[in-house]
Amino acid sequence: MQQPIAVLDSGVGGLTVVKEIFRQLPQEKIIYFGDTARAPYGPRPAYEVLKFTRQIVDYLMQYRPKMIVIACNTATAVALEDIRERVHVPVLGVIQPGVRAAIKTTRSGVVGVIGTEGTIKSEAYNRGLHAISPGVEIISKACPKFVPLVEKGLFETMEARMIVEESLQSIKRIDMDCLILGCTHYPFLKDAISDVMGEQVSLISSADETARDVSAILSHGEQLASSEEVP
Repeated sequence: MQQPIAVLDSGVGGLTVVKEIFRQLPQEKIIYFGDTARAPYGPRPAYEVLKFTRQIVDYLMQYRPKMIVIACNTATAVALEDIRERVHVPVLGVIQPGVRAAIKTTRSGVVGVIGTEGTIKSEAYNRGLHAISPGVEIISKACPKFVPLVEKGLFETMEARMIVEESLQSIKRIDMDCLILGCTHYPFLKDAISDVMGEQVSLISSADETARDVSAILSHGEQLASSEEVP
């Protein structure tokens, strides 16, 4: 029986990561847990996010996953190392893949980061970016209104456009050449964000790099699914 990849998020945002994993690894089986009942995680204290993440991982382990992907930036910032110590399978977050993608993309050395209050407050992206490129300039902005929009399915509405414009007003004129979408919900708002920031700013989603990491880790451990396996 094929072992699944377990993916978790505070809600629907992690589906952007699931979509990319399926695109790159179509033979894989995925179990997804979106904690919509307790979303959003961003405004919650770190101890609560840690508790929720532990609970979800404990639940997912009954399905004997070969890997866990924490497809939530807030949970990655708070709980990644803790979960790695608690389970015996590889655990991947979404912050480091996003960091790598931004460093590959930027030419000016000015990188923007938008995310939930919890992610921005943690400064996890700042640490990750400076670890690879100490001279990079980072412009961070919390956008707490974005996740509720996506969870309600309102990401293509005029209301969404207005909220994105209002939220990014203070950073849109800063001379950056890439902007990390530091929440897996934010790609749902990609068109509106791009309209506000302008085409000169590349939007960085961690989904593609995260899926590449999943592939590399499973390949290294000889755990990639084959077409002959029964789902």
